[in-house]
Amino acid sequence: MTLPEEAVARILERWPVARLALLDAGGEPRQLPIVFARAEGVLWSPVDGKPKRGPALARLRLLEGNPRVSLLLDHYDEDWSRLWWLEVRGRADVVRAGAEDDPRIAAPAAALRAKYPQYATTPLFLGPPTLLRIVIETKRSWAASGG
Repeated sequence: MTLPEEAVARILERWPVARLALLDAGGEPRQLPIVFARAEGVLWSPVDGKPKRGPALARLRLLEGNPRVSLLLDHYDEDWSRLWWLEVRGRADVVRAGAEDDPRIAAPAAALRAKYPQYATTPLFLGPPTLLRIVIETKRSWAASGG
């Protein structure tokens, strides 16, 4: 059964984590968990102050080669009648701002801070503000029950 549109909207507003899938230069799939918030009709994910493997993030490099992405949000429960998943497909680009007061990122930054209280103690941006901007093209979903 497909999730009702109001459940999809609620999930995109509140769900704390998604798995970002993108393709590497050889066409191999790559996935990683991301935090995100919806603002201005699109999804935003920051390059934030959580620990990283290094300064040059593969996700940014890979998106420059192929902007097509998929996000998977899901819920597992031992009661399988409560299972659901939501896949969002679209295009992503990297938005770089000179400073946090750049008007292009004001709404996404506010949405991320409102959704994640952790940003009170963890920097929202690692260095110059950088975000993934994901424009939703399609959504697919499944739920074991009415959602």
